[in-house]
Formats: sequence, C-alpha cells, structure tokens
Amino acid sequence: MSVHTRSTEPTAAAAQEAEAALDAWHAARQAAVTGPVGNLALIETRWLDPGVDAAEERARTAVPDGVTLTTVRRTNLHTGEPEEALRFWDANAPAIRHFSHIAAYSFHPDWVVEATFTPVSTDRRVPFEHIRDSGGSRELVVPGDIHVTLDGVDYTLSAFDDDGTLLLVFGDPTNGGDTYGAGRFLFVPREADSETVVLDFNRAFVPPCGFSAQYNCPLPPRQNRLHLPVEAGEKLPVFRDGYTVN
Repeated sequence: MSVHTRSTEPTAAAAQEAEAALDAWHAARQAAVTGPVGNLALIETRWLDPGVDAAEERARTAVPDGVTLTTVRRTNLHTGEPEEALRFWDANAPAIRHFSHIAAYSFHPDWVVEATFTPVSTDRRVPFEHIRDSGGSRELVVPGDIHVTLDGVDYTLSAFDDDGTLLLVFGDPTNGGDTYGAGRFLFVPREADSETVVLDFNRAFVPPCGFSAQYNCPLPPRQNRLHLPVEAGEKLPVFRDGYTVN
C-alpha cells in the first residue's frame, strides 16, 4: 500500500544513502539501549514518600559496582503535587545479558512522509494515558498540530514537547503482532521557520516500556491511532533463552 506524498520519487543514490543512514541509526539504537543507563539497564524505580528529598536520599543510598543511581520527578495524578523517585540502572542487568537485537522492518521510502505543522499556544496541553497509570492521564505540552494524509485519510496528530523535540506517540494495526503492543514513538525534526515536517516512519522505535517494566510510557491518544499498518521502523526487542520483560 502506497502512502508516499512527496512530489518526486527518490533517486537510486538517494535511496541508498537513506538506507545507509538508517543502518547507522539502528546501530546507535542498539548501543543506546544496552548502555549502562540505557533502557535495558533500568531495574528499579523507587518512589519516595512525600517530603523525602531525592538528592539527599540518593547521597545516602549505597549501590553495588556497576549500578548507577539517578533521580526522576513526576506529578501525582490525584493531588497534583510533585513526586520524586530514585532510579537504579544495572550495567549487568538480566535484560542486557539476554538481549539479542531489535527486530525491524526493511527500509521503505514510501514511509518517509511530508506533513504540515501548525503551531499553537505554547501553553496548550493534551491528556495522554500512561501505561502504568491504570487509565489515568497526564497532560503534556503539545506545541502544534501535525496534518498529514495517509492512504487517502486525513489526520491531525498530536506530538508533545520532549525537551525541545517533537515526540509522536502513535498506534497502528501492527501493534500487538509485529510491533510493540502499546504503540511506538517517532521523533519529528522541525525547523523553526518552516511549516513542513517529515515523518520518517522508518525510524519509529519501541518505547522504553518495551525494554523495562520500570518505565511509565505515554500511550497513543485517539487522534494518533492510524488506520493502516505502518510496516516500517522497529518491531520488537528480541531476547535469548526465553527471557521476557516483566
């Protein structure tokens, strides 16, 4: 099924260059998720009692060799108050020892799609359900709308601000089969003076929750659920010896 929306097809040389760049991206992803503070290394997220200072708790917590300690903050869904946690990263975690690779689709130029970005007020927030919140939602800043047509269907997608970068959380019919069941992520580069953005679904990736149950990943909102299978990008992490992410 063709979803290509560019005015010209890529040349053979351009396609070869794009495939080589994608191979390098996959190699970088493999290195990132297996690193000492990569997705596979997160073995515990320990939420602290109200009033406990995370920096002080971190300073007095002893950790064995190979374990890195960091802090993370979120907002309590019920009270709106900030919550802090310690995160424990083990460079020799079972998930790293059993990890093989991230299965992925082959490069497909039709899944490099041009779209239009329309900025909105910077204080607009959109609710996103999160995988560990039992149906609760957290409001994230969505600085604009992404308008794109796929297979004749018009979409207005919501990508939230992830430390200055647009992050699209999307779902499609491959989820739960070929790809991660809760959806996938895609970074969307954007030039400040341009209305055009490119959605390169060949770089869609498995969210952190696909590598460790210690994450609380956002889920695709209704407007980000696509009707056609996106057979591009990462599929699933592959583990040896029957290991599964709990």
